[in-house]
Amino acid sequence: MDSVKVGLLGFGTIGGGVADILINKADQIAAATGKRIELVKICDKDLTSDRGVAVPDGVLTDDLSQIMDNPEISIVVELIGGIEPARSFVLRALQSGKDIVTANKALIANCGPELFDKARELGRTIAFEASVCGGIPLLSSIQTSLQANTINSIKAIVNGTCNFILSKMEEDGSAYADVLKEAQKRGYAEADPTLDVNGSDSTQKLAILAQLAFGAKVDWKQISRVGVDVVDAVDVKFAKELGRRIRLLAIAERSSEGLVLQVCPTLIPETSALAKVTDAVNGAEVVGDFVDSVFYQGWGAGRRPTASAVCSDVIDTALGRTRITFDSLRLWSAERPGVDVMDAKKICGRAYLRMTIEDRVGVMAQVAAALAAHSISIESMLQPTKASSSDDCTSLIILTHEASSEALDAAVAELDSKSFVRGKTIRLAVRD
Repeated sequence: MDSVKVGLLGFGTIGGGVADILINKADQIAAATGKRIELVKICDKDLTSDRGVAVPDGVLTDDLSQIMDNPEISIVVELIGGIEPARSFVLRALQSGKDIVTANKALIANCGPELFDKARELGRTIAFEASVCGGIPLLSSIQTSLQANTINSIKAIVNGTCNFILSKMEEDGSAYADVLKEAQKRGYAEADPTLDVNGSDSTQKLAILAQLAFGAKVDWKQISRVGVDVVDAVDVKFAKELGRRIRLLAIAERSSEGLVLQVCPTLIPETSALAKVTDAVNGAEVVGDFVDSVFYQGWGAGRRPTASAVCSDVIDTALGRTRITFDSLRLWSAERPGVDVMDAKKICGRAYLRMTIEDRVGVMAQVAAALAAHSISIESMLQPTKASSSDDCTSLIILTHEASSEALDAAVAELDSKSFVRGKTIRLAVRD
């Protein structure tokens, strides 16, 4: 039986899961594929911590050259995370004649064109299923199973941390800060959760999906982005009263003016499939012109689901399936036609606005006038009962009809400059 040798860079949570599969399921994989996949070297700075998997003597090392300079290793799995030194290590591995498997969405989103051009130049491949939605086979479905379709839209929950926070706030009315602490205790959120809660993680994943499904070449930093860190428990409460739930959605959809890309906490009907995705789970709805709507749901992060996706890529690379897909798709290539991305300011949609206003005659009329001045019409308005008659301020909830992001930005800025508005207006998206 042919043997394929693998080197692993990074032996953290996910690396431990990958090692567990490749070592303890080696016979099962060999029986199913006809290839014996051998994990021969793991490189990490930490040689002593327990990763929950027994590694044969001589496999673990802190010497990178034992992987890079080993001609028998044909596949390198990069699980370091971040951009550097991961980028440099991947380039070095490609130069050494090795194919790459990675779960690193930041690396792919930021350096995709450079890395894929280099891989093509050197006749190597890059597989990255685990970079978006962990154990859900979303990327492979788009790359293979749905290739006969023109993808019209993707609406997805791609960050489990944010989904846990929103669904937990919804479940028991907890404050955002309290739920974030619980997410950190459970291991769903990092000690510094900024990239998750401000929407950066979701936006990087959306940039990857945009390239994969639409051929769109976009800097993820230019995508319209709002994180869950703006959502308050009162927003979750009001959404419930409106028959809706709030989910952080990453959206890519075709329009007559180009590809709409945005990440935002969004009020969606409580009966929708995405609204029913709770806990630290991911979900995605992909709409194709022939297949119509296809829905995916599962654990998008964590040791086991992510390791499953990584090892699937290792197997596909060992069997040559990655080569066929890599060569045919021409990802991040100037040769691949793609769609233009719509200017974020021109994106139109309905909005949820929550503001704190002075409770006096004429204020609501002034709010309506400020919106009308920017051609924004009001669909509905809700003024909750005040906690105390002595309060001189009250909350005001407004659902708008469709308006451009540019107009909404200007209207909110004008409202926030008014003396009768206290603090900042919260703006979320609304979709059916």
